[in-house]
Amino acid sequence: MLVSEIFYSVQGEGELTGVPSLFVRSSGCNLRCSWCDTKYASWKPEGETMTVEAIVEKALAVPARHAVLTGGEPMLAPEMPALAARLRQEGFHITIETAGTLPPEGIACDLASISPKLANSLPAEGEISPLWRERHEARRLAPEVLRDWVTHYPYQLKFVVEGAEDLAEIEALLASIGHPVIPSKVLLMPQGTDIGTLRGRNAALLDLCLRKGYRYCHRLHVELFGNRRGT
Repeated sequence: MLVSEIFYSVQGEGELTGVPSLFVRSSGCNLRCSWCDTKYASWKPEGETMTVEAIVEKALAVPARHAVLTGGEPMLAPEMPALAARLRQEGFHITIETAGTLPPEGIACDLASISPKLANSLPAEGEISPLWRERHEARRLAPEVLRDWVTHYPYQLKFVVEGAEDLAEIEALLASIGHPVIPSKVLLMPQGTDIGTLRGRNAALLDLCLRKGYRYCHRLHVELFGNRRGT
C-alpha cells in the first residue's frame, strides 16, 4: 500500500474529537477538491510502499486502540480491507474517513466518517486540468454508495460548509440517499485551514445547526497544531 504518512495524534473532527488515535494516511484520490488540505496525498500522491503487517506493527507501538484510515481516499487502496481486518483482529476501533464515492464491500469499520463533497469543492478553471474538473464533478456524489455505507455501518456525514448557501444542497443530498438520516448524524464543518477563517464562518454554521438539529464540527487539530502534516 502506498502510505503518505502514519502518525499518532488526537482526532480533530467529528464524534470522536479528542480521542488519541493512530492515523494511517494512504496516497491517491479519485477527487480533486479545491480546498483539500492534504493535496500531498491526493492531488500528487506520494509516500512509501508498506505491507499490511508493517503498518500493523506501527499501530501496535502506540498505547491507543483507535485507528483512523484516511487519505486521499482510503477506499482506493486494494490492501485497505486486509489492513482493516488485521487492525480489527488486534482490537482496534476503526474509523474510515471517506468521501463516500466507493462502496464499503464489507470492510471492517466501526465508524464510517463520510464526507460527501458539495459544489463548493469544485476547483476553479485554471486551477487544475479541464479533464480533472470534469472527473471531479462527475464523481463527487454517489447517493447509492452513500446509502450502502449508512445502512450497514455506524456513521457520521461530515460536510465542508462555506455558508448558509450550502444548506439547500446538503438537504437535497440527504434526501437523495433514500434512507432516513438522523439530524445529529449530520456534521457541519467550516471550510478553512486557519483559525481566523474558521471562526469567521462559525456564526453561520451555528445558526444552521441550531435551526436544523445538525451537529457543529470543530477542527481541533487546526486549533492545536495549525495546518500541518502529522497532526
